[in-house]
Amino acid sequence: MEQLFIICVDDQSEVLNALEGDLEVFDDKMNVEVCDSAHEAIELMDEIDQNGDFVAIIISDQVMPKTSGVEFLAKVTEDPRFDLTQKMLLTGQATHQDTIQAINLGGIGHYVEKPWKKDDIIAKVKTLLTRYVVQKGVDYNDYMDLMDQQVLFAELRKTT
Repeated sequence: MEQLFIICVDDQSEVLNALEGDLEVFDDKMNVEVCDSAHEAIELMDEIDQNGDFVAIIISDQVMPKTSGVEFLAKVTEDPRFDLTQKMLLTGQATHQDTIQAINLGGIGHYVEKPWKKDDIIAKVKTLLTRYVVQKGVDYNDYMDLMDQQVLFAELRKTT
């Protein structure tokens, strides 16, 4: 069975540690990976793809050295290997223009401000996971306990 990955990208190790801890609920059935730069994330994504596995969700900070979250997510959106990958911008410093660009260029499914609430980010990841699993055609029975049931039913209605 192919593996599904959640990739968290932030240049602050404290944020990555907190995200990893908050997303432990997904550890039994998914791989949560952390990267401290967009460059590292792209390398990891290439490796995941070469192994025949899938990048289901990317959670990215906006303000990072060299490559912003919007630039990174726009690059991911342009890569057909990751056309169904769900994206979330997690930031405390994005401007209104950054947010518009994240939606228009990066195709984000959710925007979350720092500091976040654990229950809120888990709920948003469940929504994104549900969309990914249905759109990708992955056997959703394997992920039922991690998915948002209302989103699942809505997504399934779209496919029939």
